[in-house]
Amino acid sequence: MSENGLSHLNIRVLRAKALSGVDRERVHQLFELTYRQANHEYLERSLLKLKYVALATDQDKPAGFALADMLEAPLPGLPEPQNIMLAGICCVAPEFRRLGLFTRLEVLAARESGLFTPGKRILTCGRMAHPVSFRTLRNSPTVIPNPGRPLSDWHKEVGVAVAELYGVNLDPETFVVQGAGRPIGYPDLEFEITAEEWLPFQAVNRDRGDSLLGIAWFPDAPEGW
Repeated sequence: MSENGLSHLNIRVLRAKALSGVDRERVHQLFELTYRQANHEYLERSLLKLKYVALATDQDKPAGFALADMLEAPLPGLPEPQNIMLAGICCVAPEFRRLGLFTRLEVLAARESGLFTPGKRILTCGRMAHPVSFRTLRNSPTVIPNPGRPLSDWHKEVGVAVAELYGVNLDPETFVVQGAGRPIGYPDLEFEITAEEWLPFQAVNRDRGDSLLGIAWFPDAPEGW
């Protein structure tokens, strides 16, 4: 992960429900900066659902934030509870993109749970409205959904269980998280997106607030996945 351009940032991991007024305003500023038609009610619901916020500032200027949580919970088809990382919305100011800040903030927020153990298997999960956000998970050979691999009944059962942890409704046939009827917002990004990258998002109605649930195992998947 590149350190170039990030070493001077002040990064703190905070309890989402206990954000100060100043830090909450910074989070909302970044959301407004990086999303067109930013739905701030959605952001507030996310702050109530996920426990941790990693917030990066450049002096007093907000540079990026990420919401995440990690918990231990049972999953269908597995004999014991698993460590599950629930990634939430992440916003990075344009001048700090492509430097690895997105991933660093998500990881720091999740690790604040105290459950992370090097080498222990983790199911990493995220809800995405744009293919750029899906790229990290998409590179994993264990990722679901994967246009080149049909969904198994097990994949669908695990997807539904993860959606319950997020408190959302999932269509297990497409892994589309059903929106509340209004947009979350439209990411203001300038990236080249291939037709292949758009494939998993075909059924995502962003005007309705839909997103795509992506899940992948690290460092490897359970047998039979």
